[in-house]
Amino acid sequence: MQKQFEIMRKLRAWLIDFTNDLTIEELNEVPAGFNNNIAWNLAHLVATQQNLIYRNSNVPALVEDAFIEQFKPGTKPAAFMDAAAMDNVRRMLSTHIDQTEADYNKGLFHTYNTFQNRYGIAVEKVEDVITMIDMHEGLHTGYIMALKRTIRNK
Repeated sequence: MQKQFEIMRKLRAWLIDFTNDLTIEELNEVPAGFNNNIAWNLAHLVATQQNLIYRNSNVPALVEDAFIEQFKPGTKPAAFMDAAAMDNVRRMLSTHIDQTEADYNKGLFHTYNTFQNRYGIAVEKVEDVITMIDMHEGLHTGYIMALKRTIRNK
């Protein structure tokens, strides 16, 4: 699983760098034709990782339940995310991977609540979901790239 954590860590570092030149207004903008914004997508990555790894392993998440609920699949940006909140999301993007990897290596996720994802893939253990999260984060990287291009080319 070390490779999966490395992929997640590098992709998140790239996303933070890729979005650092955007203003807080641009991060919160929902362009025509889109349902969400860059700020929501970044927070969604944190919420999804915490929900699928920690909650589904019956381990307390590193974030509040309200944060997961606000950014879970099917939600949309509920409010403007200010600079302090955005800084917190960026911090969580970088630090939660290290903590999750340490918790994984300690064997903290020894039980897992299985489910079938929207693509019909059975997720039966935490290793399955860690691999799936890399795919999920790649998908949202594409959304973030499209959002930035749309915002900057209007």
